[in-house]
Amino acid sequence: MVMRMKKMLCVFMGVLAIAISVIPLFGGRDITNSNYIKYVEFNVTKSALQAAIELDTASQGEKNKLDYITLLSYLGAKYGGDFSKYKYSDMTDFAEKIADGKKEKDLTKDMQYYDYYKEAYTAALSGMVGSYEEEREADNGNKITEQNYGIRWFSPIAKTFPYSCYDDFGAPRSYGYSRPHLGHDMMAAVGTPVIAVESGKVECLGWNKYGGWRIGIRSNDGMRYWYYAHLRQNRPYAENLREGDTVKAGDVIGYVGRTGYSDTENTNGITQSHLHIGLELVFDESQKESDNEIWIDLYAITSILEQHQSAVLRNSETKEFTRQFDFNEIE
Repeated sequence: MVMRMKKMLCVFMGVLAIAISVIPLFGGRDITNSNYIKYVEFNVTKSALQAAIELDTASQGEKNKLDYITLLSYLGAKYGGDFSKYKYSDMTDFAEKIADGKKEKDLTKDMQYYDYYKEAYTAALSGMVGSYEEEREADNGNKITEQNYGIRWFSPIAKTFPYSCYDDFGAPRSYGYSRPHLGHDMMAAVGTPVIAVESGKVECLGWNKYGGWRIGIRSNDGMRYWYYAHLRQNRPYAENLREGDTVKAGDVIGYVGRTGYSDTENTNGITQSHLHIGLELVFDESQKESDNEIWIDLYAITSILEQHQSAVLRNSETKEFTRQFDFNEIE
């Protein structure tokens, strides 16, 4: 019975609308009960995220290094999370003070919600940028491994495979019940290889009447749950992928399809093939499968990840795709 209840919870993972309780909040926290974050709106724009990453990367050879999450957290606190107010000069002014040796805690001590934004944006973005080793093809055709610093996450769609998308987070959905769209749809052809954005453990694998064949992967730090849905009919997953497996950022994990919107398993209930990808933030395990799940807008993140796509190879016998170049994060 316990295992059956666990599976039932897993089935509904990723499709529940966010139902925000009427509770006293301070910087997104419930101050009457527990102290973990209950609500996050991730409104960081592509331009702000790109600028923060570039400043972070460019500073790595300097004495006082910049951190992309710190830069964005400062702006989050300054703008009250509203990045429609974003000005590049606001970011560079703060960055110059850090580069000159001023301390983060001193520069932000009078910002009431800075700690909240730092924790929220850390949950959303931790590990996206850092050091890594990645193979590439040399001029002579051999593979060589290079060490780099920069974007470590991968686009959810494999390199050279076309797709289209727009910012559809919060758009209305009606199958089963009226609810907002708590993910990001990437329109692509059936069979397009789906890529693990970051490394982690496969927590859910199987059928869901809303998401069809889907995969749930928890990040290694436990703060992010990635949800990949509407995968291909009959052969949705990478060969031999199982619950409990560890996957590496850039691995092929499945294939785009149009399954779901049906109580009948393995049904193509979606009109247009696409990948639904969602990102849930987990500050406390009680949030993970509840009426108060925190799903965030991924449009800016997936737009940035177009810069880092995983090249894949097709096995002509099995018709399976696998990654072409190995990748390892450096802590």
